[in-house]
Amino acid sequence: EGNPRQIVIQLMPAPFSQPWVANIRTLARAHWWDGTSVYRAVDNWVVQWGDVSEEKALPDGVVSPASVYFANPMPDDLQIHALDLASAEYPELLANLDQYSDGSLFWQGWSVASDPEHAWPVHCYGTVGVARDLAPDTGTGSELYAVIGHAPRQLDRNIAVVGRVIDGIEHLSTLRRGTGDAGVYEARAEDTPIVSVRLGSEVEAFPPPRYEYLSTTSESFARYVEVRANRNDAFYTVPAGGVDICNVQVPVRQIAGD
Repeated sequence: EGNPRQIVIQLMPAPFSQPWVANIRTLARAHWWDGTSVYRAVDNWVVQWGDVSEEKALPDGVVSPASVYFANPMPDDLQIHALDLASAEYPELLANLDQYSDGSLFWQGWSVASDPEHAWPVHCYGTVGVARDLAPDTGTGSELYAVIGHAPRQLDRNIAVVGRVIDGIEHLSTLRRGTGDAGVYEARAEDTPIVSVRLGSEVEAFPPPRYEYLSTTSESFARYVEVRANRNDAFYTVPAGGVDICNVQVPVRQIAGD
């Protein structure tokens, strides 16, 4: 209805998903998404955006990564992080947040699953991933989606996770659902136009927003997880005794600053 809608996406830090993150930076610098649209919305699943015509040429430097990057060798600091969590007040709770892997941890504010040798980011509400065709295609990052429903963890290690929406998810989750095949809007007039996509460092109209997250290695975060798992306020009478990792949203807030 003419009201501006802004969405802020935090990109996945190294070592995870870096070929796709590099592509996304290249696409944003080229203003490739300007004039494209959100063209798909599936209830309890995802919204997707990009070039619905599939005719827009990609800028130079965009590559098609290999699927080996869906999971990474276990980062050294993730192993250290696990030891740090084991010495926290609630080690058994923090070490058993997942049924889709050997264990899930919080790494630099991100939800990460792991086995003894590998680690990978997981699909939770607000996660941004790379749309792709059937394997061996892995997508380039030009077509992206955001999760707007229950965590589709079956996508883990099958699609590249490249970020998360940290501000403005309501502008995606409340879009009219598509009624065409796979939730694609049947008429292009139903699409939501994308005016512009910019890297935060390139925003010129106003100071780029700055955010901070609650340290996931802190004692206060361990207490926060315990409270998420075992609510003890007046509404709850039975503590759950556990919590899904996607229901432990790492607190993120916008902060003032130059």
